[in-house]
Amino acid sequence: MLSVYLCLHEGLIVAKSSPTYNGDNGTVVGGQNAEPNKWKWQCPNMIWLVAFLSCIGLIGAKPSPPYNGDNGRVVGGQNAEPNKWKWQISLQLDSYGEGFFGHICGGSIFNSYHIMTAAHCILSSDPRQYQVVAGEYNLDEEEGSEQFLPVERIIVHPGWTGDLGNGNDIAILKLAEPIYDNGYTSFARLPYAHQTLPHGFTCYITGWGRMDYWGTTPSILQVAPLPVVEHSICSQPEWWGSIALETMVCAGGDGVVAGCQGDSGGPLNCFVDGAWRVHGIASYAPSGSCNQVRKPTVFTRVSSFVDWVYSVCHP
Repeated sequence: MLSVYLCLHEGLIVAKSSPTYNGDNGTVVGGQNAEPNKWKWQCPNMIWLVAFLSCIGLIGAKPSPPYNGDNGRVVGGQNAEPNKWKWQISLQLDSYGEGFFGHICGGSIFNSYHIMTAAHCILSSDPRQYQVVAGEYNLDEEEGSEQFLPVERIIVHPGWTGDLGNGNDIAILKLAEPIYDNGYTSFARLPYAHQTLPHGFTCYITGWGRMDYWGTTPSILQVAPLPVVEHSICSQPEWWGSIALETMVCAGGDGVVAGCQGDSGGPLNCFVDGAWRVHGIASYAPSGSCNQVRKPTVFTRVSSFVDWVYSVCHP
C-alpha cells in the first residue's frame, strides 16, 4: 500500500490512513525511496502517527467500538455539566476575513485579559482573525452567557518550532477587551511550578472536538475522564517513545476515551489541593484514530511553563 501523507498546516503531519507498518525497522511496507525533489509540498519534521488535536473531540471508543450510526457518535465522552468548567473558552478563527468565525481550538482563561492555549492553534499571525468566546456551552446557540472578545496580541512561546517533538506547545492571547464576571466565567487555577501528578490520577478533558476521528463535532461542551500516565511509562517505545517529553503530560491510552480534532489548546482539568487546576493544554494524539491503546492524549505540562505564563501576563 502506498504511503499517503496530509499536511494540514505548518508542522502538522498526519500519517497515512490504514497504515501498514514494519515494526522491525520502522519502514512502511511496500514503500520505496521517493524521487528526489518531486514531493516539494511534503511537510518537514515528520512525526509518525501524530496529529495535532485541532487539527483534537472527545472520543470514546473500544477496539471494536459501539457505534451509533444515526449521529456518528462513538460511545465515550458526555455532555458537560452547564456552567461548571467556567475557564474553558472557544477559540474561533475568521479564515477569510469576512466576519464569520468558526471554532478551531479550546483554551483557558488566565485572567481578565489573557487566554492560555496551544501554540499550534495559531494559524495566522494576525490577531484580528481571532475571537475568544467566554461563557460558551452550546456552539450552535446564543444562550446569553457568552462574551465575544477580540484578540489584541498573540504571544507564542519562544521555544515553539512547529515540531511536536520539541514541545513548548503553548501560547498566550491578550484580549482587546476584558472578560467580566457575568456568573459564567472564572479564572483557571494553575499548578505549582514543576508539579507532577502520580500515575493513574484521574483528570478530565473538556472540549468541542470530534466524537471520533472522521466524525462530527458536538455543539455542546463535552467532558471525559483521563487517567494520567507517568512519563517513565509514556516515553517507553511501545507508548510514545522519545517524543513524550518531561514537559508534557500523557493521559488516557486505554483505547476508550481520548481527545481528538478540535480539543487542541483546551484544558486537562485536575482536582488537586482542594481546587480544579489546569495541568495540561491539549496538544496531540495519534493520527488515523485518536483513541489507540498505549497512545494517550498528550498535553503541554502547564507546571513546566508557569513562570513563563506569569512573566507574559504580569510583566
